[in-house]
Amino acid sequence: MTGKPLQDISPSTEKVNESHVPNCSTCTTRHLSICDALGPKELVTFDHVVQHRGFAAKAVLFEQGQKADFVFSVSEGTIRLFRLLPDGRRQIIGFAIKGDFLGTALAEKHEYTAESVDHIRVCRIPRSTFLQMLDEKPHLMKKLHEIAGREIHDSQDQIVLLGRKNAEERVAAFLLSFRERLARVLTRSVTIPLPMSRQDIADYLGLTIETVSRTISKLARDKLIVVVPDGIRILDVNRLVELAEG
Repeated sequence: MTGKPLQDISPSTEKVNESHVPNCSTCTTRHLSICDALGPKELVTFDHVVQHRGFAAKAVLFEQGQKADFVFSVSEGTIRLFRLLPDGRRQIIGFAIKGDFLGTALAEKHEYTAESVDHIRVCRIPRSTFLQMLDEKPHLMKKLHEIAGREIHDSQDQIVLLGRKNAEERVAAFLLSFRERLARVLTRSVTIPLPMSRQDIADYLGLTIETVSRTISKLARDKLIVVVPDGIRILDVNRLVELAEG
């Protein structure tokens, strides 16, 4: 494990602006997250139980098998989600971005590890408190079911991605999928920021880092994309879609 456990991070690594404590009612991420289900009065109550935190890259929010004391809503940055296989290898199962919720299963222990890719901000909610809120607020439970349904859909897409597509199709599908997810929180753009490393992408797609690098270079030579600092720019969306669909 390369990251620091969340509780071991020193105050100097937290990026909280003390002059402006985050507030649920004015949060710009609320419409993307689970708290979108709450009304104005409920948000005031919610604000008393939410813990707003900011952390630097490579901070471990929680580890696979660890007791799940909190659930999390991501308000800024990117988080890699991965499982460690019995032989020690890492399988990345997803990347959480702004608006995503971690803890949908509400299990007593975490089923995967969550580590920040870059600087992140999260809203941390005690699991016991959140469970009580679900019992008292059916509309919050409905929202959780919607999020869970989206996660199931994404998992099914991942199964197809790993089982039926070649390297070029996997990379193309990943770029387009990440672009669509970013479009929920940013203005749609042909430029796709990729804060994760090539190794992260390889571990997500079930490829080697060499294969991912060669594939991205080939897509650039074929003028489907151009590599830019911290990401890629799509030159031909239609051709990339055709490639991703096989």
